[in-house]
Amino acid sequence: MDKSLNNDSTETTGKDKLLILTVVIIILIVAAMAVAGFLFIKQGPDTVQGQADATEVRISGKMPGRVADIYVEEGSHVKAGDTLVHIHSTLVEARMNQAKAMEDVAAAANRKVDAGTRSQIISAAHDLWTQAQAASGITEKTYNRLENLFRKGVVSEQKRDEAKAAYDAAKAAEAAAKSQYELAKSGAQKEDKEAAAAMVTAARGSVEEVNALLEDQYLLAPCDGEITVIYPQVSELIATGAPVMTLQKADHWATFNVRENLLKDITLGKKIKVYIPALDVHTDMKVYYIKDMGTYANWQATKSTGDYDARTFEIKARPEKPIENFRPGMSVIYEGAE
Repeated sequence: MDKSLNNDSTETTGKDKLLILTVVIIILIVAAMAVAGFLFIKQGPDTVQGQADATEVRISGKMPGRVADIYVEEGSHVKAGDTLVHIHSTLVEARMNQAKAMEDVAAAANRKVDAGTRSQIISAAHDLWTQAQAASGITEKTYNRLENLFRKGVVSEQKRDEAKAAYDAAKAAEAAAKSQYELAKSGAQKEDKEAAAAMVTAARGSVEEVNALLEDQYLLAPCDGEITVIYPQVSELIATGAPVMTLQKADHWATFNVRENLLKDITLGKKIKVYIPALDVHTDMKVYYIKDMGTYANWQATKSTGDYDARTFEIKARPEKPIENFRPGMSVIYEGAE
């Protein structure tokens, strides 16, 4: 019985030794292959991959209002001068009517000064002043009411600002009407004529200012290109200077981030060969921009390789002729310089 147990133990020990020997041999073979690969396999050239890009122009205007009509859609190709969007603003139209009315008042007052002051003119000027006072009172009450509601969070800041603008305009109209009334009472002096002429000029300036805003009620394409993004929908409100849409020019280029050790072959104005995988196209591009990207983009060398740290440069190159279907975002592979 004891003899049988000794035989089993001997067989188990032999199997364990064989297994350990097999594992050791496998490890040695793998290590030998790794060392051979490190010593004899040459590393291939680095692949420099860039990306296509293009100039994007944000279309915006100085007139706040509501989007009435959008005449293009995303993907539309437009020409410079094409109408893109119509913005409607009742506030600006009201300001125009007010400015024209003030211009008429100033012109009438100027004519009155030239013709001499009459009792009817004095009475008319007084009536205009009275009307302006009434309008100022109404707009003041409206503004105060909206200011209180704004503080309570009931109305928006824009509504409060519109009421404030209307109140300020009414106060200005009241002051102008009062000065016209006082001018009529005092009679036409040299200074009166100069003041009347100045008020006409100021009133015309107000009309021109509102006209400058109204010019942006129809936004036009500043250049040829493709509409890539439209931000608001029809009927939405937009603020002054808010972007309405983005227009992408057809001036495509490629951008590469290149380690400085490759710059010996890349200089401004030089042609480089590139490959566009999405189009399966090999073509030439001309370098027009080279700029250091800063220390944050440095390539850090490892101590084991014995290499040195290298700075990274941004390279931009543009095709010498348009490439069909070449779009921003596509990968571009640098193949070398001519």
